[in-house]
Amino acid sequence: KIFKVGGPWGIASMAYGTKTIPRVDKIVGPGNKYVTAAKIMVFGEVNIDCPAGPSEGMILADKTGDANLITVDLLSQSEHDPDAASILVTTSDELALKVSDNINNEIPQLPRKEIITSSLEKYSYILIARDMEQAIDFVNEYAPEHLEIITEDPFITLKKIKNAGSIFMGPFSPIPVGDYASGTNHVLPTGQAARMFSGLSVDDFVKSHIR
Repeated sequence: KIFKVGGPWGIASMAYGTKTIPRVDKIVGPGNKYVTAAKIMVFGEVNIDCPAGPSEGMILADKTGDANLITVDLLSQSEHDPDAASILVTTSDELALKVSDNINNEIPQLPRKEIITSSLEKYSYILIARDMEQAIDFVNEYAPEHLEIITEDPFITLKKIKNAGSIFMGPFSPIPVGDYASGTNHVLPTGQAARMFSGLSVDDFVKSHIR
């Protein structure tokens, strides 16, 4: 059955049932912060997949990162939503400064500049780490929904990443490739939930039984 309903009231309707919408066993899929809060509130009454709220994009980069490409990736993340998070974690002071300057220069000419500005002011940062070990520690603590690794050898860096919803390797693997082009699922945990949850998969639609 298909019901055209959304928002927290849609979550409540599915969790508890109404005259027209039957109670369900599990609710999956992303939404805004209000939908995510509603899913967390009804967890226990029904099962849920993972908390998937406002989008998060993090880039882990060393001095080999291309400031222009990183700038575009951060801005494309920020235009999602006023509450989206776009974060650069780098070991390079020079790269951080270039990206900051690029962002300030680009924003005035972008059609979604109001949304981008809100995102950048609320939840977005450029962070300079003492070394790559400290940078990786921060990434694992934050547990971003999307993580781009732009380092000299991203596959070596990858071995130390424990918590992330999805990971994109190298300068030519931007987040939209995973969201729209590669066929991978992009219902992913946010708000540090990647420390506990994986992205939505076929496993969310089956139950395991001990034999």
